[in-house]
Amino acid sequence: MGYLIFILPALLLSFYAQFKVKSTFNQYSQVRSSRGYTGADIARAILQRNGMSNSVGIQPIAGSLSDNYDPRTHTVNLSETVYGSNSIAAIGVAAHEVGHAIQHNQKYGPLELRHSLVPVTNLASSASFPIILIGMLMNSLDLLLLGIILFTAVVIFQLVTLPVELNASRRAVLQLADTGMISNDEIPMVKKVLGAAALTYLAATLSAVSSLLYYVMIFMGGGDDN
Repeated sequence: MGYLIFILPALLLSFYAQFKVKSTFNQYSQVRSSRGYTGADIARAILQRNGMSNSVGIQPIAGSLSDNYDPRTHTVNLSETVYGSNSIAAIGVAAHEVGHAIQHNQKYGPLELRHSLVPVTNLASSASFPIILIGMLMNSLDLLLLGIILFTAVVIFQLVTLPVELNASRRAVLQLADTGMISNDEIPMVKKVLGAAALTYLAATLSAVSSLLYYVMIFMGGGDDN
């Protein structure tokens, strides 16, 4: 019960963020771009504009809101609802993912740091909570501290991810504005789509920080969760 009260604000923000991103995406999926370009068209144009058309590929993938940039294969993966759609939502999402490709090409510091943290974060995210739980059940401060140290890696990853995502969105808006592939009236709509997506990363960061602070409070209290 103590944990729920402590993390409730972050949980509420997370629920709101998920609702906001889906509702905003659905809303602007119904608004067609005046220029008629699809998400794939936008991705190709921005990559070409930045001299990356030969080094970064674009491919459609299954799912909705499953879009991503894979730095291992140098591929912008666009979901079915983005790749062939000429909606404002599709254009915004496609430009955002190409923003990550540009970050990678320019060796953007926070992105490089996030990539280096992935192996540690994968281990920490799966091991930290079981260790913390066992430490609490056994009243073992040593195990609790180990779990907290591991979970700190997860928090650091989230803290690094937030500026990476915000920067990719900023790059997306600038690229769209400079290319002229959407009208000036459509830029605020794209910002709304990307702003809603940013909320999910903010919520994840606040949730991780809140959890870490709660675990630290338990540790400072001697492992007693009352």
